[in-house]
Amino acid sequence: MAPCGEKLGFLIAGVQKGGTTALYEQLKQGGSVSLSDTKELHFFDDEAMDWAAPDYAAYEAHFAPFDGRPRGEATPIYSYWPQSLERIAAYNPAMRLILIFRDPVERAFSHWRMEVERGFDDVSFSWAIRDGRRRVADAPEGHHRVFSYVERGFYGAELDRALDLFPREQMLLLRSEDLKSDAAAVIARIGRFLGIEAPQAPISPIRANVGKLPRSESILLPDDAAFLANLYRSDLAHFAEVSGLDVSGWAAGSDD
Repeated sequence: MAPCGEKLGFLIAGVQKGGTTALYEQLKQGGSVSLSDTKELHFFDDEAMDWAAPDYAAYEAHFAPFDGRPRGEATPIYSYWPQSLERIAAYNPAMRLILIFRDPVERAFSHWRMEVERGFDDVSFSWAIRDGRRRVADAPEGHHRVFSYVERGFYGAELDRALDLFPREQMLLLRSEDLKSDAAAVIARIGRFLGIEAPQAPISPIRANVGKLPRSESILLPDDAAFLANLYRSDLAHFAEVSGLDVSGWAAGSDD
């Protein structure tokens, strides 16, 4: 596929385990946007890239030639990985960012389950979110692609960083539960955000990346949930204020 002449206009840039795969498939099904040939191109988090002279042509080769539809991709690590958002801003300062958030406690547990199922980790969730955080702190720049179960849930800090680089009107902030409960309404919001008509055909429900661990390992223990809720509470209160999203139903957003 030949490189495309038009810059990408939008990214689904986070968060991991927040519903980005389902959202990508919903948009692909609707056909109102032009998406990359595969999900998660991992361009702006590629540390092997020469960022003094990045190969944007190789990146844009993952897309069909510009046909008037907004072009974009979905790589959820962009909202977390250091320098990713800065690299995105350098590529296209007018980039529109779609960020879909999930209860950070549920997100962390789902992330851990995924990595255990993949064989990338073999520790208990209880250890991973406590002593296991040393594995992240000791990694380069204090970030880790696999073990960042806790770290990826500080949404307030992530949003502050994004707002330092992009104006608020270039961001659409969503909740994963809304995508599950009313996908058509979420797709319509994205259509308005991108300045396109929402798909007219009914949107089929999509469940993506569903865990397959035994039930005994698929239950979040109350002590772990309470530990994380306390850890996230201050950041999540800030996130709620800045984002305007209702997170009162999230474990870390409740004082119950």
